[in-house]
Amino acid sequence: LMVWLRRTTHYLFIVVVAVNSTLLTINAGDYIFYTDWAWTSFVVFSVSQSTMLAVGAIYYMLFTGVPGTATYYATIMTIYTWVAKGAWFALGYPYDFVVVPVWIPSAMLMDLAYWATRRNKHAAILIGGTLVGLSFPLFNVVNLLLVRDPLEIAFKYPRPTLPAYMTPIEPQVGKFYNSPVALGSGAGAVLTVPIAALGAKLNTWTYRWMAA
Repeated sequence: LMVWLRRTTHYLFIVVVAVNSTLLTINAGDYIFYTDWAWTSFVVFSVSQSTMLAVGAIYYMLFTGVPGTATYYATIMTIYTWVAKGAWFALGYPYDFVVVPVWIPSAMLMDLAYWATRRNKHAAILIGGTLVGLSFPLFNVVNLLLVRDPLEIAFKYPRPTLPAYMTPIEPQVGKFYNSPVALGSGAGAVLTVPIAALGAKLNTWTYRWMAA
């Protein structure tokens, strides 16, 4: 019975963390509606999302010891975000009102690093974490490029939680960074590794809780 309870709790943890990740995404991910700072917020978004993916994905991957768990975690996050996207769409907002991050390919790279190194935890942290940080902005920039008209959408459908002083005035795309994707990848690759190490360390605390 205790084994069953612990396994059930483990999978519930995955769902709970994925749901909370989704809630964070709905706010952090809408760089479209910060039109004046679109590229700047894309960099911040890339770092926040890649680190959030890494800490949860590596935690559950090392907890189970099964390559593929990281992708499973990213898939749950994606499904919940699409559900939230559908809810906004049902309320009359445009299809691209909520940007769904492309987590899954980056999580697959972490799984691949873990599998290719024969389940080496340190390789998963160093190689997998670096791959997540590097790849996420590359996969995710597609979202920014495919939005039909960011300025029109931002004016016509302002975020309900967007303060008046942050309402877009005129686009300043490309003013501050020549390449937000490269900057996001560079910063993400550096920051995701220690955050992945934190996710790995969380296993120690979890095992102690289970043994209590």
